[in-house]
Amino acid sequence: MPSDADPSRARRGLLLGVLGVVIFAMTLPMTRLAVGDAGAPQLPPAFVTAGRAALAGLLSIAYLLAVRAPRPARRHLPALALCALGTVVGFPLFLALALRRVDAMHAAVVTGVLPLGTALVAALALRQRPSAAFWANAVLGCALVLGFAVWSGSGRASLADGLLLAAVASASIGYVAGARVAAALSAEQVICWVLVLALPLTLPVALWVRPTAAVHASAWLGFGYVSVFSMWLGFFAWYRGLNLGGVVRVSQVQLLQPFLALLFAVPVLGERLRPPTLVFALAVMGVVFIGRKLPVSRPAH
Repeated sequence: MPSDADPSRARRGLLLGVLGVVIFAMTLPMTRLAVGDAGAPQLPPAFVTAGRAALAGLLSIAYLLAVRAPRPARRHLPALALCALGTVVGFPLFLALALRRVDAMHAAVVTGVLPLGTALVAALALRQRPSAAFWANAVLGCALVLGFAVWSGSGRASLADGLLLAAVASASIGYVAGARVAAALSAEQVICWVLVLALPLTLPVALWVRPTAAVHASAWLGFGYVSVFSMWLGFFAWYRGLNLGGVVRVSQVQLLQPFLALLFAVPVLGERLRPPTLVFALAVMGVVFIGRKLPVSRPAH
């Protein structure tokens, strides 16, 4: 276990954790780049969803063969399937559909509650008892996101906001399912096996819905990024960082992800960062930070 007595290990873990967060923060603007917007659509959202997982799945086969990874036990298959449903299908599909309708900055604020959603799903799945303060904080986080959706939607939330919240729910469920298997397999192997097991679905779908019209080179650049980095290498850096530096310490850097996504959307997409958007983003980050500190009691054994 990493400890303060091993500062070099902890430092490497923190740096890898930051690298993972930077990679994931680029997912929103790069997905928007890949799918385009309603006025200038690029790659179909279904192709981006299936194609990025299929490409990462083929890379995962090479990795698993190179490290001679053992096959997952049969008892782990349901959790791996649930992880694939949430992180390989649900999250990227809902995100891609939403980003056809709203800009990356909007998505960054709404999906900023993902760490809080993951904590909530984990507490329920593990039959823990969150404190009243935890529930109140979760309600506050939801209220902030809905308030932002109403404000940015000129008085009402939109279909895109519902899709973004569905993406958050999908990722939260997928992360918790994958974490259960990570106790038996290395975290890198978990994401690889998830992608490989999904290949019989993702590869045929990617070929079936492949684009038939020409798209901008920038769309393919965005697709390549979310395939190799967001869907694959980012998890390597993130999970390795958690292992070296400790989950409690390194996981805190995830609070930077929505803020970084806002900043990356400026040079990548040319979006303009408005002060109210920044205020909502900082408020959501603050709620997530407080939520990480609130007590959750474990069930008695």
